[in-house]
Amino acid sequence: MVDVSNKETTLRTAVAGGEITMNEQAFRAVIEGNIKKGDVFGAARIAGILAAKKTSGLIPLCHTLVMEFCSIGFTPVEDSLTIKTRCTVKVTGKTGAEMEALTGAAVSLLTIYDMCKYLDRSIIIGNVRLMEKSGGKSGHYIYKEAQ
Repeated sequence: MVDVSNKETTLRTAVAGGEITMNEQAFRAVIEGNIKKGDVFGAARIAGILAAKKTSGLIPLCHTLVMEFCSIGFTPVEDSLTIKTRCTVKVTGKTGAEMEALTGAAVSLLTIYDMCKYLDRSIIIGNVRLMEKSGGKSGHYIYKEAQ
């Protein structure tokens, strides 16, 4: 584990995103709220937040952080049958929240897959990435396509 004891405590924010693409039947069922397991966006939001909170137990040598804020949002893109997710995490600490944001985004997408797989086994999850981070010694970062 990296020694962060001498680092400055600052407000640190991380935003991660990703996307899931599915067939038209599954996409419509999600948007119309007709998935057998229930509210896809509600379940995926809660799953992502819970996963972000448990990141240090999932990723070896990842520091335990006390999150002060976590949100997960979804944007359906009809022309590509894609749902984009965005996870924002804020902490005041000595190390960044990138892993928590990435974990939250990834698990929210996995939850959507789980709830929709009966309609489409060829669902594709992709482009999970850090979109933005701020705070700490390395400063502000914005993924080039997020600008």
